[in-house]
Amino acid sequence: MATTNHFGIALRGWRERVSPQDSGLEAGGDRRIPGLRREELARLAGLSVDYVVRLEQGRARNPSVQVVTALARALRLEPSEREHLFRCAHLAPPSTGNVSRHVPARVHRLVGQLADNPTAVFAADWTLISWNGMWNEVVGDPRTYGWSELNLVAGMFRSNGGRREPIAAWPVRSWAGDEVEEEDLVADLRVTAAAHPHDARLAAFVDRMLHDSPRFARLWSNGTARTNVGDRKTVEHPRVGDIHLDLDIVMAAGTDLRIVTYTAPVGTTDAEKLDALRTTCPEPDRGPAHAMSGPGGPS
Repeated sequence: MATTNHFGIALRGWRERVSPQDSGLEAGGDRRIPGLRREELARLAGLSVDYVVRLEQGRARNPSVQVVTALARALRLEPSEREHLFRCAHLAPPSTGNVSRHVPARVHRLVGQLADNPTAVFAADWTLISWNGMWNEVVGDPRTYGWSELNLVAGMFRSNGGRREPIAAWPVRSWAGDEVEEEDLVADLRVTAAAHPHDARLAAFVDRMLHDSPRFARLWSNGTARTNVGDRKTVEHPRVGDIHLDLDIVMAAGTDLRIVTYTAPVGTTDAEKLDALRTTCPEPDRGPAHAMSGPGGPS
């Protein structure tokens, strides 16, 4: 079954929208299209005309990073378009920037709309940035966790005599077990490290973790890379007893922020325990809540 030539479709569409004048070319002669000719794009990108034709027609489907970068530059693509072109070529979009800790207003609003459930926002390196009042009620105030720089990775790989310390203010256990929980987090961090190879702070953090934690070093060395999407947790709550909750991790559109939220099925004892904790959640704290920065992540 033939697959859609997404790369060629995008390449041709963007070629035909770029004017020769914008690219510093002469616009003389009869032109059947308002944009660049294939030979003009090839010259700007330093490629052969035949290769550009084959890319557009789908007869060449595995362009290199260097080729896609050259085409994106020649076509003067916006950042989102550049990322799309890389993904159409089945390549990870390169990033030269640092991990962002900026939370757009729309993400703050979303966290506010989730005020009935424990919700927090993490940077891609698992820096805890903000959380709502219900997060405090269910897993405790993150400022009491003792994580270095409010970093979940640092918090998860703390140890006391070889034993892992509680991650949050009180124990929060993964149903999959500590080993799986740790592997999922390290695999997610590796995805971020590959996407931000020039982030000096992230590189220094990874180096420090490799030095300080044999558990982290062992998991980092296995090469696993995948985005963390969630878990099932038991919160050993000091007031209402054990609560069994689903933890979901959602990427905020247009960002690499992680929105992390705990929920319980309606009509269950666990949902009733969340209801009880909502009655003690101070009303002013039930919006986007506390904004803090530094490396961190969810419990």
